[in-house]
Amino acid sequence: MGSADTDRVAVAIIGSGPAGLSAAARAAAREMPHVLLEKSADHLSDTIFKYQKGKHVMATPRGLVLRSDVEFDAGKRETVLDTWDRQITDAKVNVRYGAEVKKIEGAKGAFTLTLTDGSTIDAETVILAVGTQGNPNLVRMPGADGSRVQYQLDDPAEYVDEHIVVIGSGDAGIENALGLAADAEQGNVVSLLNRSADFARAKAANVDLLMAARDAGRIQVLTETTPAAIEGNEIVLDTRDGQVRQRCDRVIARMGSTAPRAFVESCGVDFTGPDREAFPALSPQFESSTPGIYVIGALAGYPLIKHCMNQGHDVVEFIAGNTDLKPADEPIVEERLAALGNSRSTAEWLDFLRERVGVLNELSPLQMREFILDTEVRRYRAGEVVFEKNAIGSSLFGIAEGTVEVLTADGGAIPIETGSIVGEVGLISGRRRGATVRAGEDAILVEIPRTAALKLMATVPAAKRTIDRISIQRQLLQLFGSGLTAADLDEVLATAEVVRARAGQKIVEEGGTDRDIYVVRVGSMIVEKQIGGKPIFLNYLPAGSYFGEMALIDARPRVATVRAAIKSELVKLDGDAFARLLAGNPALAAKARADMAARQEINAHIEASKSEFSGAVDMYSSVANFLIDNGIGEATDVLLIDEKLCVGCDNCEKACADSHDGLSRLDREAGRTYAHVHVPTSCRHCEHPHCMADCPPNAIRRGPDGEVSINETCIGCGNCQRNCPYGVIRMDRAPPKKPRLVDWMLFGRGPGPGEPSKKWADKHRTVETPKKAIKCDMCAGISGGPACVRACPTGAALRVAPEDLLKVAKLEREAG
Repeated sequence: MGSADTDRVAVAIIGSGPAGLSAAARAAAREMPHVLLEKSADHLSDTIFKYQKGKHVMATPRGLVLRSDVEFDAGKRETVLDTWDRQITDAKVNVRYGAEVKKIEGAKGAFTLTLTDGSTIDAETVILAVGTQGNPNLVRMPGADGSRVQYQLDDPAEYVDEHIVVIGSGDAGIENALGLAADAEQGNVVSLLNRSADFARAKAANVDLLMAARDAGRIQVLTETTPAAIEGNEIVLDTRDGQVRQRCDRVIARMGSTAPRAFVESCGVDFTGPDREAFPALSPQFESSTPGIYVIGALAGYPLIKHCMNQGHDVVEFIAGNTDLKPADEPIVEERLAALGNSRSTAEWLDFLRERVGVLNELSPLQMREFILDTEVRRYRAGEVVFEKNAIGSSLFGIAEGTVEVLTADGGAIPIETGSIVGEVGLISGRRRGATVRAGEDAILVEIPRTAALKLMATVPAAKRTIDRISIQRQLLQLFGSGLTAADLDEVLATAEVVRARAGQKIVEEGGTDRDIYVVRVGSMIVEKQIGGKPIFLNYLPAGSYFGEMALIDARPRVATVRAAIKSELVKLDGDAFARLLAGNPALAAKARADMAARQEINAHIEASKSEFSGAVDMYSSVANFLIDNGIGEATDVLLIDEKLCVGCDNCEKACADSHDGLSRLDREAGRTYAHVHVPTSCRHCEHPHCMADCPPNAIRRGPDGEVSINETCIGCGNCQRNCPYGVIRMDRAPPKKPRLVDWMLFGRGPGPGEPSKKWADKHRTVETPKKAIKCDMCAGISGGPACVRACPTGAALRVAPEDLLKVAKLEREAG
């Protein structure tokens, strides 16, 4: 494949992946003197070559026209590579194998490339198409440096009867897991770890295949799980509920990769920022900060194969002087921006949005083109509503022009300025909109769907920092109140650090001398104190609480230990900065002292109570910890039954069924009991519902009072049932309509109160209806509150928020 003289060329192309191949083919078609440098000794497109054998290569996005001299369509890895090899040969592309570039020197028109073998090549221009796969993100945990961890999967068929853990929730990780589990005869036990609940980085088609494999029992999918250590033939995992161990013969880590930054920067190419995930700063024509050096493909932040190949074609056209060429995705992008009018070109509108919306500032022009395809951009007139309070929605809105107003309960309006965001609460929590938002003046907003926002946060660290800063600022203003303004928090926010804690992890320890303040952002905390040589439960802190002020205000060691009840996220605020905030804001200082006094009262009460009725203190502490162990730590509302009062009448179940089309949402007898406290099988309405993580029709919603319910769009896929760690969702079909209660009482017609038996339902069913997901909805829309509680004749059943239940005041009852 080409043996022409390569001492001097018009364009030197480094890397023969999809972008580099396409660029070389275009240069050959234009009869430009060129060379394609591939460091591998005997094959092209090393990244595709290293795909697992038999992998299906996708050709997305489907609506994008391929503009390349090399063909590409979806198909098996082997077919794609064979096609490229043949067409590169036919095009007489000048390829030099075993050519690894060590150094690039010179300037536009006179670059010198030095190879590792000592030879040199002179080039007028250079195209960097080296990709990022040579720099995988490494697993950093004890035991990860051994032979059990690998970063590549060549042939899934080579692995038989192994317990394999795949780390990574992107396309590569999912495809590796699917390949390893494809043939049941191989006997592999495959688990895939995802540190979050969503698969934001992966293509929807791959996620669907993964879920199908999970449902068929071929792959164990562990969300909100991270690896902690490899010990012998086991891997230790941090899950949302604590650490677990499982057998592990092999770890395949597919956690993404980063640009070969040291080499690229040595060529004089600047990056968009200091983050490891940052990409080179490029012009719309792919030219870097060093004139004459161009960057395309995954290294430019645009990894999809069709996009890469179009870039390869276009960059050679730009070098050849065809500067009027529009990108192949121009029609698609134009359609997305149509609502803005034609006062600016597409490129100008994209720059406008990228520069004006803070979370988009660090996107490269190429990333911005890809990102905009997943969004909706539109104009709003002054006073026009963006979204209503209690409306369903989890998208994020970026303000590119004008302002929006958040309407308050007292009839006021809080302005949100250009460049900021709104809707972050729905994005982070999944709750319904907490307030009505309208345009304060004529505005341009970018609506970013949840999946696109999560992907943005996962791939652009600066965007995540911006969203975190704004959400933390608003949380602190709401939490502390006291007349604080955003400006008052500037110093504290500059020190803010998001801390993630595994279940059971200690955040502060009794006797410690640190003095930082913590705000619980996600999850919940347990407060304990050593009394009589035992850890005694003091308090429960849900999301939205703060702690640490006692050590700061009194300048003394910590008086209690605070640990995470479940996998949690906190905001750590520097104690010295917070002390200065208190000093400058008397109202805030008074609030902090009042909160401290309330907590000191609890501590004093416990100390006194221990000597008076130590059994009650121990019992209360044991019951509280039992409740935490049974999921109360992430609940917002939980059904409990006092076994001392329960008479087993099952009125709670019957009332539930009669209020919900004949299907009960609770099982009184199921669940666990400690002492006299029973936790029946009923939805906890978790702060961050696991059931919502993978609902294809988005049928699971949180109501204005925190209730999590499933609407009529449910398709019966069962994903929510599998994702719920507490077994409180069932799949069933509604029974036939029962005769009236009076008919049963007077004439014995029908099955009577409550859920009818399966035998009766099957006998009287005239239409076969599909199964749907069934769970407690807290009797939303039914006057009087939960039917189960109202129907209990002895008051044994109660639904409460855990922070209201887990109070030391309960000791009074236990002692009595």
